[in-house]
Amino acid sequence: MSTPIDEIRDWPPVVGVPMAGGALGISRSYSFELARRGDFPAKVIKVGSRYRVVTASILALLEVEPARESA
Repeated sequence: MSTPIDEIRDWPPVVGVPMAGGALGISRSYSFELARRGDFPAKVIKVGSRYRVVTASILALLEVEPARESA
């Protein structure tokens, strides 16, 4: 099941691979496989032995603008 866009906008700047994959309808195991081989559809950052996905890149992939903070 995919994640509502408004919920993704509220995510922190980076999230785990399973969370990002779930938003895109990709299973946990396949998400990690894609991240390891550099083929995940959004920007992945490797931090030590962990993979993190940039939330803004998920929104860009879905062609949604990030929420703007009110002044």
